Amino acid sequence: MITSIYIDVKRKMTTSEGDRTLHIEKEISGGEFICLVGHSGSGKTTLLRMLSGLVTPDEGMIRVGSEIWFDSRRKVNFKPQQRSIAYMFQDFALFPNMSVEENICFAQKKRDKTKVNELLNIFGMNGLAKQKPSKLSGGQKQRVALARALASSPSILLLDEPLSAIDQEMRNLLQCEILKAHEYLAATSIMVTHDMHEANHMATEIVKIKNGLIVEQDETDCTCLR
Repeated sequence: MITSIYIDVKRKMTTSEGDRTLHIEKEISGGEFICLVGHSGSGKTTLLRMLSGLVTPDEGMIRVGSEIWFDSRRKVNFKPQQRSIAYMFQDFALFPNMSVEENICFAQKKRDKTKVNELLNIFGMNGLAKQKPSKLSGGQKQRVALARALASSPSILLLDEPLSAIDQEMRNLLQCEILKAHEYLAATSIMVTHDMHEANHMATEIVKIKNGLIVEQDETDCTCLR
């Protein structure tokens, strides 16, 4: 389901350069792939965490489709498990005691082995289903994390610098895997990156954040998602 997002939130932040207020007002059309760029401490990851429910805004509203996820005036605040999101962290956050297959299954409220097998096939991991994360390369771990993100069929895919710890050759390959995941879900995706080349290659729109504010928004000439 392609879902639009409306955000108008404020949150006080403490950064290396002092206290600031993150104030983001943004409407995102369903199916877009947004890249957030900006210096460390600008508020990019805090925005993702507010969307996911891991951080509560001081005030404002988050509306996804016709559903209100957060509204400070009405005292509405959906818990993370009530929000149809998948969140990919920098470190993949795989469970070391679980196999590849079990890691993917963990994201499902109701186990669907057919969907798990489909995801293993999409990301070329059929032969790795029983392996533990410690036996996988960085690129393989990334694919497992992507497959797990898709397993619950979320409306929104949030990615916090998912390629920052990978060499350039593997990074180029996994950019394609992330776009494949975005298209597979027919989701709205928001990714944090410091790499402008990556943002230009992947995003339908680049949003630049500085000192807690959106300072520039640019549609890209990316045709990979159109």
